[in-house]
Amino acid sequence: MQKAKVRKVSITPDLTEEKRKQLCALLGNVELSLLYKASVHGYQASAFHQKCDNQGPTLIVAYNRSGYIFGGYTSVDYAQSGREISDREAFLFSFKSGTSSYIKINSGYNARYNDAKWPNFGQQLYFCHNNQPVVYHQGGNAFNINTSSMYGNDTQLTECEVYKVEQEPEVSTEEKPWRNVLWTPEYRRAELMGLIKNHKPLMTSVSRVRILMIGPVGAGKSSFFNSINSIFTGHVTNKAMSGSAGTSLTVQFRTYPVNDGREGKPLPFVLCDTMGLEEQSGAGLDIEDISSILQGHVPDRYKFNPMAPFQPDKQKSSRPASLQEKIHCVVYVIDATKISLMSDKLQEKLASIRRKVNSLGISQIVLMTKVDEACPLVEEDLQSLYVSSYIKTKVRRGELSVALGVPVSCVLPVKNYSQELELELNCDVLLLTALQQILRFADDYFDDIRSVEGNPK
Repeated sequence: MQKAKVRKVSITPDLTEEKRKQLCALLGNVELSLLYKASVHGYQASAFHQKCDNQGPTLIVAYNRSGYIFGGYTSVDYAQSGREISDREAFLFSFKSGTSSYIKINSGYNARYNDAKWPNFGQQLYFCHNNQPVVYHQGGNAFNINTSSMYGNDTQLTECEVYKVEQEPEVSTEEKPWRNVLWTPEYRRAELMGLIKNHKPLMTSVSRVRILMIGPVGAGKSSFFNSINSIFTGHVTNKAMSGSAGTSLTVQFRTYPVNDGREGKPLPFVLCDTMGLEEQSGAGLDIEDISSILQGHVPDRYKFNPMAPFQPDKQKSSRPASLQEKIHCVVYVIDATKISLMSDKLQEKLASIRRKVNSLGISQIVLMTKVDEACPLVEEDLQSLYVSSYIKTKVRRGELSVALGVPVSCVLPVKNYSQELELELNCDVLLLTALQQILRFADDYFDDIRSVEGNPK
């Protein structure tokens, strides 16, 4: 008698590609493979443990009727050991309508209890509680969550999945650099510094190029100024307030000139720092403020009000600002580790800004910061930047250029000074190369103005 063939049924995950990328960005260079799907394998604890025990790091992803996608990550095996588990890597996450939140398990408290029951975090948040498609929160000290923002207080689950989290193989390198940069010779840094010191804007009415930096909170706008200032000062400085706070540390419009040495003359550019962009309305920099900045109406040290856009002085607004006062190049500063995490709302804000900048004909460029944090090869050796296949994917295959709507030739990877105490040659060369390119783009803007002014029409 012929044996019946058993047809293997593939299980389709509910996790979308967009959310998968966002979660992978939180976890680093990883791949997710589906181990358990409650609607297929059952909501029972026994089914969960059969599929998920001894699988290494895992990610629980739950879905409810209100559209929330939320869950948690643990780096320690499920093994029904009956022990309280410490896990410094454990965290909770939540997505809803373009927003996201990330909650770390507090140090000193157990991340979970490893028993034969349902998966839990901090013995506070339980998934598939009592073998039912529900989530249950009983409070505790391992973490603080707002259940309303975490899952909309909707405890009824429509699905619960568990993914195995595996590190991808080590990032590969390209045989040939995909962009040419002259690195280590000391003369290259001196040559770039000389070119920048002697730069003269194409318009004689402009003595210094005004460069506006725009980007999400914590992307590295202020750090870029600090890094450039450090190079020309001769040691690491921290003149502009920078950090990694959840809200913008910059609350004023600041214009930062850079001098050739501490007592030297001003260099031919000014870096203009803005409040960070935030996805929520009524938070972060207002798009109307950006319009006023671009047109040269906002004074240095103006304090932003997220609830009300800048109102120019009536007497000053009656006359157009001079070209010297306007912005000549816009630089979008984006964190390489968070490109996939950029929400739809934030992308919409950036698109609105780009449309305004385009309408004024101002040059635009993108600085992709924190490349060392995004790629382990680059962290080990900054000269690996342009042979890293991972960074190449971020830049050349359109992930960043599509999100921001700019050509890949306008995307410049850089590493700001953050925790270093001394200057590093490779870091300086990369930063100075980016600054030189920004000044060239500003000249393109001036060239367009000259051609219009020279047009008899």
